[in-house]
Amino acid sequence: MRMNFATSGRPTSFVQRGAAVLCSALWLAGCGQEEIRVYKILKEKPPVETARTSPHEEPAEDVHYTVPAGWTEQPGTQMRVANFSIQGKDTEQAEVAVMPFSSLGGTDLDFVNLWRGQVGLAPIGEVELSKYMERVTVGEAAAKLFDVFGAEAASEAARKVRTLVAVLPRGGKTWFFKLAGDAALVAEQRPAFLDFLKSITFHEGDANAAHSSTAEPPPAAAGLPQWDVPGGWQEQPPTQMVLAKFLVTGDAGTKTEITVSSFPGDTGGLLANVNRWRGQIGLAGVGEAELAKLVTSLDASGGKATLVDMTGTSKATGKQVRLLGVIVPRGGSTWFYKMLGDESVAEREKAAFIKFVQTVRYPNV
Repeated sequence: MRMNFATSGRPTSFVQRGAAVLCSALWLAGCGQEEIRVYKILKEKPPVETARTSPHEEPAEDVHYTVPAGWTEQPGTQMRVANFSIQGKDTEQAEVAVMPFSSLGGTDLDFVNLWRGQVGLAPIGEVELSKYMERVTVGEAAAKLFDVFGAEAASEAARKVRTLVAVLPRGGKTWFFKLAGDAALVAEQRPAFLDFLKSITFHEGDANAAHSSTAEPPPAAAGLPQWDVPGGWQEQPPTQMVLAKFLVTGDAGTKTEITVSSFPGDTGGLLANVNRWRGQIGLAGVGEAELAKLVTSLDASGGKATLVDMTGTSKATGKQVRLLGVIVPRGGSTWFYKMLGDESVAEREKAAFIKFVQTVRYPNV
């Protein structure tokens, strides 16, 4: 069994302390940088404490951890600064990944629904989110642990899989610590995974260490794009997981909100993302056959984008709302532009919303 464990805060300047670790972490595998290991020898089941160095132009952070017995370290990837495989009984397998990102868009609910979609589960609402989340510690810091249990496919005979993801915002980045694989093995490894999280420490790295990479980082890592904001759009403070936010008001207190977010990778594909949005406005998920009727192609900067226009019900107010969303794949990331709110305001602002997306000028273009 092989699973895709790549995931999905506001972008921060690369001259800020600690933010520079992202570029090195994402591209470490292609940089020829030799990792540093420090071994601690104990009497029984000797764990290995590893210092993963990610130097850059500013002081970065080394990530130290103690590797539980039975975990086999694997080569890092573009998205993973640490990577382990676990072999269970018979054919049971699991993997552990450590992934930091400097700019992500979306909420806790968005992340959970993305992971649920990867294992064949329907989206959930905000009210249900607490059932899948608990508080844990990563090192000495408080973090959130999300638990997703599903099937690898839709059939009853499908292998049961489970995903545990600890999310830690730190120094302008979001760190993901992910254990995923066969459900029974993940359950068995859960105590070891929690011990692994507690062993995490961050240390200031060598500011003068050399770093080179010919790979271009994804746009989300390179900074916030530039765009032309339509008249009447009021910029709002972005949240930790939303890169930009705007508010547009109408008559009698009606309003709609526009958000911009970005995830690494394809985030599960077009169908999963459309169904995630449908779940947010109380609509049932659709299949591939129905998807074509719901989306249209849109010309955007650097290529084609996908537009979806749906009407549903607000879970918060019970009132009818309209959601317009544009999905733009670009440079290893997926950008999401969403307008959600009063139906009449959304209709009035639809043309401005589409033009806004088409004016986006991404970094390094």
